[in-house]
Amino acid sequence: MSDCAHRLYLLPFDHRNSYVSDLFHFGFPLDVRQQARIVDSKQVIYEGFLQAAEHAVCGRFAGVLVDEAFGAGILRDARARGYTTAVSVERSGSDEFQFEYGDDFAAHIEAVDPTFAKVLVRYNPQDDAAMNLRQLARLRMLSQYCRRTNRMLMFELLVPATAGQLQDAHDDPSVYDLTMRPPLMLAAITALQDAGVEPVVWKIEGLACREDCRSMVVAARRGGRGHVGCIVLGRGADEKKVIAWIETAAQVDGFIGFAVGRTSFHDAIADYVAGKATRKQAADRIAGQYAKWAKAFEDARKLGT
Repeated sequence: MSDCAHRLYLLPFDHRNSYVSDLFHFGFPLDVRQQARIVDSKQVIYEGFLQAAEHAVCGRFAGVLVDEAFGAGILRDARARGYTTAVSVERSGSDEFQFEYGDDFAAHIEAVDPTFAKVLVRYNPQDDAAMNLRQLARLRMLSQYCRRTNRMLMFELLVPATAGQLQDAHDDPSVYDLTMRPPLMLAAITALQDAGVEPVVWKIEGLACREDCRSMVVAARRGGRGHVGCIVLGRGADEKKVIAWIETAAQVDGFIGFAVGRTSFHDAIADYVAGKATRKQAADRIAGQYAKWAKAFEDARKLGT
């Protein structure tokens, strides 16, 4: 990796189905006016990113993750400015990983020429075995494409609980997160690597325990993969929880940054869409949130060294 091997502060706003339905209450297919409104709102998020990246966040660590459908222009502009860029390749809202553009996925990646091709995958190693095998086959194809074209793969690993696992956790998601999810994540990383899926960056759901963060790095870097890094994601959680996850991860060597999306932009964009905030007010709020995550990471990292 380049500089982003050392630090990567990512603002993700590649949300599509949930973004359109929750913030705009639009249904698909979109008309021209609706498409333009969504593109405009994502531009507001990008304006907040630029404000923070230029004034409050070390620019060479700053990056955006956005979708091609509503953010192709943003990806090209950010790349031209020298920021790290990532484009999502998965079909939005699908429980089983499918390519957003099917067999044409490579052409769409090349059209925006990002630093990373990013894939979000729900993969629980104790879930439907046939589905997991289908996902592995598609993911191997993506990983091989990235290696062949000297493009980096970013992998967002979500490990949702099965019905049985949630029952074992007494129907308490926090118990599942604390006690059951970490070993399942380790098993998922190992299974993906063994199947030929080779990310350069793993996006990891927040962990409460520093030792669990260390275990993730060991798994991500096993077998000569010392160049691989991890970043912690926000899961749309409240600010207090996001900061706690960032601080825990930042003190572990191998966690190189964060990717916090909805907690950064959702409320500001909701107010902008509803006419309760001006464009500048919304962008300022997003810039402030993004800068806050960077400060939390850097302050905690100093404590851990």
